[in-house]
Amino acid sequence: MKAGYVLLDGCADRPDRRLNGTTPLESALTPNMDEVARRSRLGEVTTVRRGVAPESDVAVFSMLGYSFGDRYPGRGVVEAIGSGLEVRDRDLALRANLASVKGRRIVDRRAGRDLTQEEAERLAEDVRGVELKGAEFDFKATVSYRGVLVIRAGGGLSAAVSNTDPAYAKVGGFGAARKTKANESVLACTPELPDARAGRAAALVNEFTQKSMRALEKSEVNRERVRAGKLPANCVLLRDPGDHVPDVEPFREKYGMKGTALVEMPAEVGIAKLVGMKMVEIRDRNDLTEKATKFSAELREGTVVYVHIKGPDEFGHDGDAAGKRRCVESIDSDFFAGVAGGLADVTMGVSCDHATPCALKMHSADPVPLMVTSSGRGDAKRFTERGAAKGSLGSLMGTDVLRLVVSGKA
Repeated sequence: MKAGYVLLDGCADRPDRRLNGTTPLESALTPNMDEVARRSRLGEVTTVRRGVAPESDVAVFSMLGYSFGDRYPGRGVVEAIGSGLEVRDRDLALRANLASVKGRRIVDRRAGRDLTQEEAERLAEDVRGVELKGAEFDFKATVSYRGVLVIRAGGGLSAAVSNTDPAYAKVGGFGAARKTKANESVLACTPELPDARAGRAAALVNEFTQKSMRALEKSEVNRERVRAGKLPANCVLLRDPGDHVPDVEPFREKYGMKGTALVEMPAEVGIAKLVGMKMVEIRDRNDLTEKATKFSAELREGTVVYVHIKGPDEFGHDGDAAGKRRCVESIDSDFFAGVAGGLADVTMGVSCDHATPCALKMHSADPVPLMVTSSGRGDAKRFTERGAAKGSLGSLMGTDVLRLVVSGKA
């Protein structure tokens, strides 16, 4: 069989008064997604755990059928691998944000979301000029304000340390969004176990934070940004530490099918590498027409083609409901228009990794919609949150979804 699996990043939402009480999915004009939905059964999915607002990394792992319990490697490890950095057991890897602060008060944890790639890489070069006592590190700017940090020290380090980014908590080894208050500050990193490696790790994270802030304050990039009326990217916020490379069951062994990934962000790239999927390069992550073309080209017997589509999540974080609706419409016209007509011999699953409601401006624990094409009669509903809640597939957990898709029994 041939199978396609599309995850729309943060697309699920809540009814919004700015959209006359509808969600972006409900209010968007999506004739191509509607065509897929008419041939599908619908349901709703708790992607990771009830009551937990997951980050994308653990949510994608779960939606691919993988669960780690308390041995989750941490987003830092996943993104470091996805970024091409070397990670060994007992290294400390953390996800980073180039952020704007005043003193230690956080002004914007994404530095205005207008940081260019060139600016980010110049800032990363400034950060790499920092020296830590008795330790070495790699710091890489990945996409815009996003980055990754890997610290290495003799005797090894432990990930049993807290985040410096107050927007995320640690839940069972993985990161979860938490509601922040006004005037949040950069947190001190503290050990979570009475362990020498954890104590050393926390001390090095705090040393890195202080020294990198001083380096970024002197950066010519930030002087240029301030002169242009933009926020400076003068702090590195850190979260989701990991200290080991996980032993993951290969995708082909798990499902009896090859896996192909059309992904480009560090977290999804790292996940695809860890589970042994074939990687297909996408030149421009915003070119959904190219993604549709490559999706169709990669569909072949005995293969699952996984596509991750960014965009809706960012509008959710910005609280821009109308922008999120437009984003959904562009996904429909640029991606689904190119694939909806070629699914006669393909089983197709479409869902989200998590919800990012515009009203919250953060990830939520809300269930997300799912549609899976069926050989029988579809539910004849649109792909929406309310339609999915009434769908014949009922409620599922994220780890069960891909198994349903590849079984062809929806």
